[in-house]
Formats: sequence, structure tokens, C-alpha cells
Amino acid sequence: MTLSASPLRLATTQADFEAQFKARLHWSADTDAAIEQRVAEILADVQRRGDAAVLEYTRRFDGLDAPDLQALTLQPEELKAAFDGLPPAQREALQAAAQRVRSYHEAQKKASGESWSYRDADGTLLGQKVTPLDRVGIYVPGGKAAYPSSVLMNAIPAHVAGVGEIIMVVPTPRGEKNPLVLAAAYVAGVTRAFTVGGAQAVAALAYGTATVPAVDKITGPGNAYVAAAKRRVFGTVGIDMIAGPSEILVLADGSTPADWVAMDLFSQAEHDELAQSILLCPDAAYIDAVQEAIDRLLPTMPRSEIIAASLNGRGALIHTRDMEEACAISNRIAPEHLEVSSADPHRWEPLLKHAGAIFLGAYTSESLGDYCAGPNHVLPTSGTARFSSPLGVYDFQKRSSLIEVSAAGAQVLGPIASVLAHGEGLQAHARAAELRLKP
Repeated sequence: MTLSASPLRLATTQADFEAQFKARLHWSADTDAAIEQRVAEILADVQRRGDAAVLEYTRRFDGLDAPDLQALTLQPEELKAAFDGLPPAQREALQAAAQRVRSYHEAQKKASGESWSYRDADGTLLGQKVTPLDRVGIYVPGGKAAYPSSVLMNAIPAHVAGVGEIIMVVPTPRGEKNPLVLAAAYVAGVTRAFTVGGAQAVAALAYGTATVPAVDKITGPGNAYVAAAKRRVFGTVGIDMIAGPSEILVLADGSTPADWVAMDLFSQAEHDELAQSILLCPDAAYIDAVQEAIDRLLPTMPRSEIIAASLNGRGALIHTRDMEEACAISNRIAPEHLEVSSADPHRWEPLLKHAGAIFLGAYTSESLGDYCAGPNHVLPTSGTARFSSPLGVYDFQKRSSLIEVSAAGAQVLGPIASVLAHGEGLQAHARAAELRLKP
């Protein structure tokens, strides 16, 4: 049977556009009730039994039998050996990508991650103190595929932020360790690493065991069990986000080769069947050319079945009235990855408000951002770019307010605080301010 992929064809001028558009966008972040129940049981068991529970679930789910968690600990020498053993091309690519990611996040820290303060005319000091988290856990997916890029994107900003310890967990089903993942951990400066995954790994990081130290925050993507576990441990620890299926939205004016855009749509569709790839374009003939490229290129792709399922189930090719309307629809979608595949991308960029990452121009494929451009590839999905941001240095820091009120300042602020505190019925608050007022 010949595979085919026919993303939904829509036009903003058709009468039922809104209904079909909303139906195609819909994806629920709600986890299956059975998964939620199972995850709750695993978390409680790990919290109660620690290492023993982690070993039991690793044996059951990953087929990896170990006498203790020390046997599942990746030693620094093993990480370095993995790096040294890579083919030169892989070793150089990993180092080049890591350096670009590090440079970007160092610039980000300088711009948004520094402490500051100022003094009022009366001598009162006000400011903000920025300090790194003590210890973070990064979850690196394993199983279907290996993601050394996820190691770089999670560990390097933590390292740049000044985090004291970076604890990595990565599942290794049947004990199969990916050398690139281990080498990436070495390059990115991971402190300790364990070959455990799933909800049990999240629980170990959140609660701590005899072997796995408790962390302050957990970042990194995972399957439905990992997402459910992260949601449940939030509050005990911080988390980055609950990630949904991967997404790409391409705004095209028809000036980019259709094959390029088709492959860019494939680049997210190949992640999994629920991934979403959408094209917005005011040129109907160009949309036809992209569909022709999809039909021609699909059989050449190793993951063609996944791509076809994704495009057929959640993909869309949308004909818009003009590029301005395409930008407005993009803001409604708030995509994870947004490509502006235009001859003049800077004309449209000011109109774009909501996206995890914006890729400007025909030569800026989303895949470059995934691996080596520099900005982080951990991005908000499912419309959450309306209110959240990419993973960054700021996710591994916290801010404390600095307040030092001078004697003169207390005479100005005290009466204000007193009036408001009495208005709230909090007399001790008021008296604390009043006691500092000079007769």
C-alpha cells in the first residue's frame, strides 16, 4: 500500500473556516485517568521505599536488572570515554553546538540574569538579587530515540546560570546506552547521571532516595508518564513546563522552494503522530506546489508512516487572504516553532507576538534551532507561548527582592503603610511601621 499525506486544506474565506480551524488545532493536555492513577502509585512508592522502588520499576519497565542504584550510576570516566570514543565528526559537531548554545545563554544571563539595585533620594536601597538554584534535575528521553541535543539545551543554561549540581536521568532500555547522550553530558558539565527513567526517575529527583539526591527543579521532556509525574510533583519542586506534541507553523509568501517547506513540515511531523505541521500562505498555487512536494518526498523518508499519520491527523495547509491575515492567525495559534519563510521576513516579524521561537528567512530551517543555532529548543507548546517562554538561564535562577529603608525613608513610607494596614485590619503591621516614626 502506498502511503499518502493530505493535510487538511482550508481557506479563510470559506464559511466553516472557524469551526474546522478550531477542530484541527484542538489537543488536550489532560492525561489519561489510568496513567494518572499509575503515576500517583509510582510516586508514592518511590517516596516510601526510595532506591528499592526505583530498582523495581527500572527492572519492570526498562528490562534492566541491577543490584543497586550505584550500578545504574554513570561515572564521570564513562561519560568522558563516550566522548573520546565518538567519530571525529560527531565529536566536533557536539562541541560546536555546545559552544553556540553556551554563548547564547551567556548573553542571555548578561541581559536578564544579573542583580541590580538603586537608592532613592532619601537613601533607601531597592533592588533585586539573582542567585542560582542549588541543584537541578534534567530528564533526557530514551527509548524510541536518543536526544543528545536535549542534554545540551537543559544542562548548559543551568551551568551558565551557576547551578551547583546538575543531576541527569536517562532511561536505557535493556541497558543500551547511547554514546552521544553520554558524551553530551560530559560536554555540558553534568555533575551526576543515572540510567533510570519514567515516573520513577521524576519521583527520585523530587523526593530524593538514598542514592539519588533531591533537586530543586526538574526540566526536560518525556512521555505521558513523565509529564503526569512532573505535574504531580510541582510544588515539592519546580518544573519547566508540561510539554505537548511538537508543532511547526510556516508563514510562506511563495518565494521559498516548495521542497524546502515540505521538508520543514516533515521535520516536526516525524516526531510522532500527534505532532502538528501547518502552512499559512496567501498563494493558492504555491500551496498546491507544497502538496505536490509532500506527495513526492514522503516515500523517501525513513519515518514516512509517522509523518503521514501526523499530517493526515493534525496537519493543515491554509490559504489566507494576505500575509497580514496569516500573521494574525499565527498569533492565535501561538506555535512552538514559527518559520517566516519570506523574501522579506523582517517586514512581518513586528506583527508576530506569540511563538516559542521565530525563524526568519528561507535559510533558517527549524532544525538548525533544534541542534546548533544557539537559542534553546525547549519551547512552549499547545498555545502556551501566549504566556510562557523558552527554557533559559532564568529558569535556573531565582530572584530575591532587596529592601533597605533609611531612617528618613521610614518617615515617608511608615504613614503610608500604617494607613493601608489599618484599612486591612492588621494592627500589628501598622504598629511595626509607626514605631519607627520619629516623634
